[in-house]
Amino acid sequence: MKLLRLISFVLMTMATVGAHATRPEIIAHRGASAVAPENTVAAFKLAWEMGADAAETDVYLTADHEVVAIHDKTGDRTTGGQGAIKEMTLAQIRALDAGSWKGAKYAGEKIPTLAEVLATIPEGKRFYLEIKDKKEIVPYLKPIIEKSGKKDCITIIAFDKEVLAAAHAAMPELATKWLRDSPKNKDGKGWAPIDPKFVAEAKAAGFGGLNVSHPGVTPELIAAAKAQGMEVYAWTVDDPAAAARLVKMGVTGITTNAPDVMLKAFAAAKE
Repeated sequence: MKLLRLISFVLMTMATVGAHATRPEIIAHRGASAVAPENTVAAFKLAWEMGADAAETDVYLTADHEVVAIHDKTGDRTTGGQGAIKEMTLAQIRALDAGSWKGAKYAGEKIPTLAEVLATIPEGKRFYLEIKDKKEIVPYLKPIIEKSGKKDCITIIAFDKEVLAAAHAAMPELATKWLRDSPKNKDGKGWAPIDPKFVAEAKAAGFGGLNVSHPGVTPELIAAAKAQGMEVYAWTVDDPAAAARLVKMGVTGITTNAPDVMLKAFAAAKE
């Protein structure tokens, strides 16, 4: 039944994707998180099996200075564990079940270390590493990335300008993209455009591109970025029709919870 719904959904979006189906880079948000428990080895392996071009994870530093892949400051939402990641040791974090919340099939999945996540990356794929923590994590990130042998495929992303700047200074050979959310409209309803001045600020900071929430993307933002030789990526998009509109505007990559759906829609539109 799920497969039939997926096929129906893809077919309905084909007409909208249509002529604007130039394929963007498809990035699996926290792995194939629509299906598997986010930021687990299972989620990343599934994303690669689905054919994702890239994947994205979030990282925090533990109390004993290990780097782990998790989106939240605590494990409460995805593991039921109590307390902040920064106050827990890796052993304490590894004792948590990060999979059961997504279904019995994933019971026993652990919060992985960054090294474990990077080890899943196949040849020719790319990876987006979001630093959720403060800049103090950077010295611990560098040796993990260098030891992984995957340095050439990694892009560092972060919302915090100071954190991204610290990572760029420590690892200037890595690509960087600055994350930005779309602002709310003044009435609190809906989203306002992202100010194209953000491009100049990113350029001045030495960052290589933008990675922004999709509701605030405009042709003006894309034009400003292209004028500076910068690419714009958009997150988090699970509707192929919305992805097609973004690609038409000039977005280079799409971060999605459902890479399989997105890939099927763009492939179908080419047929």
